[in-house]
Amino acid sequence: MAENIQKVKGPKKEKFKKFFWVLFKIGVVFFILGVLAVGGLFLYYAKDLPNPSKINKRVVAQSTKIYDRTGEHLLYEVHGEEKRTVISSGEIPKVVKSATVSLEDQMFYRHHGVDFQGVIRAAILDVLKGEAAQGGSTITQQFVKNSLLTSEKKLSRKIKELILAVEIEQKFSKDEILQMYLNEIPYGSNAYGIEAAAQTFFGVSARDLTLAQAALLACLPNAPTYYSPHGTHTDKLITRWKYALDQMAELGYISAEQADLAKREDILSQIKPYRANMKAPHFVFYVKEQLVKEFGEEAIENGGFKVYTTLDWDMQQLAEEVVKKGVEENGPKYKFTNAALVAIDPRNGHILTMVGSKDYFDEENDGNVNVAIRPRQPGSSFKPYVYAQAFSEGYTPDTVLFDVETNFSTEEGKDYIPKNYDGNTRGPVKMKEALPMSLNIPAVKALYLAGIKDSIKLAKSMGITTLNEVDRYGLSLVLGGGEVKLVDHVGAFGVFANQGIKHEKKSILRIEDSTGKIIKDYPDDKGTQVLKKDVALIMENIMSDNSLRAPVFGEHNNLVIPDRQVLAKTGTTNEWRDGWLVGATPSLAAGVWTGNNDNKPMAQGADGSYTAGPIWNKFMTEALKNTQKEEFEKPQEMEKTGKPVLDGELMFEDKIEVCKTDNGDYCLANSSCPDSKRDKKRFYNVHSILYYVNKDDPLGDYPKDPERDPQFKNWEKGVKKWAEKKLSGDKIRELPTRECNDSDF
Repeated sequence: MAENIQKVKGPKKEKFKKFFWVLFKIGVVFFILGVLAVGGLFLYYAKDLPNPSKINKRVVAQSTKIYDRTGEHLLYEVHGEEKRTVISSGEIPKVVKSATVSLEDQMFYRHHGVDFQGVIRAAILDVLKGEAAQGGSTITQQFVKNSLLTSEKKLSRKIKELILAVEIEQKFSKDEILQMYLNEIPYGSNAYGIEAAAQTFFGVSARDLTLAQAALLACLPNAPTYYSPHGTHTDKLITRWKYALDQMAELGYISAEQADLAKREDILSQIKPYRANMKAPHFVFYVKEQLVKEFGEEAIENGGFKVYTTLDWDMQQLAEEVVKKGVEENGPKYKFTNAALVAIDPRNGHILTMVGSKDYFDEENDGNVNVAIRPRQPGSSFKPYVYAQAFSEGYTPDTVLFDVETNFSTEEGKDYIPKNYDGNTRGPVKMKEALPMSLNIPAVKALYLAGIKDSIKLAKSMGITTLNEVDRYGLSLVLGGGEVKLVDHVGAFGVFANQGIKHEKKSILRIEDSTGKIIKDYPDDKGTQVLKKDVALIMENIMSDNSLRAPVFGEHNNLVIPDRQVLAKTGTTNEWRDGWLVGATPSLAAGVWTGNNDNKPMAQGADGSYTAGPIWNKFMTEALKNTQKEEFEKPQEMEKTGKPVLDGELMFEDKIEVCKTDNGDYCLANSSCPDSKRDKKRFYNVHSILYYVNKDDPLGDYPKDPERDPQFKNWEKGVKKWAEKKLSGDKIRELPTRECNDSDF
């Protein structure tokens, strides 16, 4: 029986072995074919590859040049002449090599030019993202890409890169490859190679670099513009620097104690200020950052582009001069060390000037920081957006608001009692008076009437790019409780001056290649009507009328440009941290910020009209000199709404016949009233605006129950208090509602 079973199992086992053997042979054939195919593919691309031994004879990359709008003034060469000093491997300290390997290629000493695990990992990511081959590059591959190949993201380029990397690994030692890489790679600020980088950023030779310095330089090649110590992302650079030191410790190049000790250094204080042959530096880096976003870091550094910008060089020189003098002359008195100025053409959005700080190279006061693009609290210079929204909803320039002490209830139940700049109150004022005089209490009321969300929406439509967390802002927003960028603020004021039409801000006119062929043109946009024309004309009229602001600012103030019609608004923040003046003509909008980069308060009384005002006035006066005079179009005469409070009148009844009771009250005269008690008097019926209008529909019916509005009682209280003081004696504040009876006398 067992013998029969053995006979049955035998043939099956033989068949299985035969089947497995066939599969194995098929697999071997496919493997050989695959190897031949891959080998053929590599041979196909290898035949046209450059000889690595001729690497020093390659064509040198060209710098990108940034010009003003005329093309006559070269502002900056992104990499100009490549500052490179080739040094031997022995002159490169170990800390430089280990820091570079730790960040760029931790498997450098183990692979043979290609990290296949990294390539496979990158390939999977590329497939998932649907992009061309990227990532997974070793130091050898990066050297090949920078010295022998283009940076295009194609599979063919990647294959060539792999072949050359393997060939170079066969021809050169690891130390030689690392030496060539460190002499080749760009570090930013025109520094190519580790020696140029050491001299540029630290003022020392590469051989004298400390551990902390070497680790910082190793951070730069990954993204030289973004991580530049002279740029605006130094916080990200420090994060990467600390990571580099941690990686060096983890890989055993240094101890954890050495890493911790290095991280305690104030490394940024060791950076040399970059005094390159650069004009309009803040604007240049503003443009460069846009170019990098659009074309990539490497293309901008090596592409040989010619970039023609919107900058007006003559106006830029004027701006730099008035900013410098303004800080020097008024800074000591008002305790501010910095100022920024931006000018834009409202008709097309062209940025004509950008001065981000008094002195780009002022290391002590962080002059490299571009305050023009940093969010700062605008103070009262934000008020125009609120009033514009109110006018858009049907409130009129003649609308009466009470400038009286008012407690605005908040959702948190806290008291909010804003004060005017001078501490005074003025009773009933019209909106067209409250804005130019920069009265805070009416402004808060205007924001409540216009709506916080709607006011922010309008400001954003006009070009304000901040204020994104709408729910966190309260009624203090109108007094500068949010933050705006100077460049946005100026652009938005340009919308007022351009009859409500917005043009996107523009800094580049066109880009050409090294032969003069246009790569990309940036035509002017047609503009978008973001603010009703009639509202824009009202705003132009109000903000350019010096007689309306004179009661507070005086007839002779820094908002007035001789023989020019200019709309303007000042701003000052709490504790005197920021001083603003922003204004515009139909063809030139300009704004000035003053303060301290470390956010220290200025001196008591450092109002924007005194700090930013002289700078703005001097710039506008000189910039508009010898240009054609312009005037804003006059708004149409407003029709009466039928609501006295919207038409500039206080509600009152005149000359009503009444009788004075024995209690001293008044009642409506009738037959019960003795002739001796009869009299005709003027009776005032004084209320806050919420008594007469529904805030969301000011032109609609009178509110049936005004007290339903959460602010009504507080607003009424302030008005009644004012009326008791102003309308005492014979001027009775409330019209009697009942007729007289015999018991009154």
